[in-house]
Amino acid sequence: MQGLDGNYEVDVKSLDFRQKARLNQYLDYLVKHGGSDLHIKSNSVIRGRINGELVKFSTQIFTAADGIQLAKELLLTRFKELVENKSIDFTYSLNSDYRFRVNIFFQIDGISAVFRTIPVKIPTIEELELPKTLGKICDETTRGIILLTGPTGSGKTTTIASMINRINHQRTSHIVTIEDPVEFVFKDDKCIINQRALGEDCNTFADSLRAALREDPDIIFVGEMRDLVTIETALNAAETGHLVFSTLHTVDAKETIGRIIGMFEPSEQERIKMTLAAVLEAVISQRLAKTVDGKRVAVVEILRKNTRIKDMILEGRDGEITDAIADGKNTYGMQTFDQHLLELYKAGTITKEEALEKSSKRNDLDLMIKNADLEKKQQAHLAAGKDINAGLESEVVKLKEI
Repeated sequence: MQGLDGNYEVDVKSLDFRQKARLNQYLDYLVKHGGSDLHIKSNSVIRGRINGELVKFSTQIFTAADGIQLAKELLLTRFKELVENKSIDFTYSLNSDYRFRVNIFFQIDGISAVFRTIPVKIPTIEELELPKTLGKICDETTRGIILLTGPTGSGKTTTIASMINRINHQRTSHIVTIEDPVEFVFKDDKCIINQRALGEDCNTFADSLRAALREDPDIIFVGEMRDLVTIETALNAAETGHLVFSTLHTVDAKETIGRIIGMFEPSEQERIKMTLAAVLEAVISQRLAKTVDGKRVAVVEILRKNTRIKDMILEGRDGEITDAIADGKNTYGMQTFDQHLLELYKAGTITKEEALEKSSKRNDLDLMIKNADLEKKQQAHLAAGKDINAGLESEVVKLKEI
């Protein structure tokens, strides 16, 4: 690459850290405006993501030479590792209040970097405005596996951190985390929490998970179930009485269960179905929706274990799982994405258009919203002392069974 002379060793004494100081100014601007990510690309302007939208932070071009210099100032002796592997993950502290998950990588124009904001203070489930069921899952679950799923940037790590920290404040346990990299840093309260960073404190998720089982853990957080060995080891850990948290890049509970079983050879799938049906305690899936005031809110699907869900896993009836979640709302605190979207719409948090955009079954949610609007009008008529159905006959919508 242009600007690299073949000598990848960094002379720390020769660095003036001007690019690092420049970076800090942009990061400070990002956090002051509630941004989530800073994007730095060689031969382009610097941008930040605020409320889900990328906006320009500068008019000045960040050159390829600037990129190399910044990488050296941030990585120091690890710069050689970046050159050899073409990308590197680490965490960076701006001050006592903000840390960032960083990925620096090579691209056609030079070096690029993305900085993801990680507040030092771990938000609570209540502060994140997540469903109360998540708190109940933390309080009531002592073994098995809890999975957080969703696309990149949907808030999985923040939600897991809030759940683990709730446990940290409420009961005594030994918690081992295996992360790539460590994002939220926990402070021991009632729990002992050992956090291990992949590539620094350990080598692979699977090896580290096996090692964790020899470290007297009560709870294990595996940053991501990336491969077959890690998935099977995590299931075995849950089967032997541990509580395991992990994440998957799947869109909902139905896909999550299918993905896990489908990772195994057909000859192994019946065994895995039995194990998964026994140990799966919850699947929490997230996506983000834009609020009426331009911010973002988590939309959450929640599956909790019950006899019906276990039977569906054992019998391979994945297609019925969403209906089972919907039916379990009142009894088990479960909810589908569309049920949560309807609640957010009725509360005035999101628009109808945004709800439909983020829905799983657009036509069904559209009918649910129309009926909710009709009910609201009927209540307004009743409050005004009018005939409850006066003028509303033409608006009645029959909601089909879903």
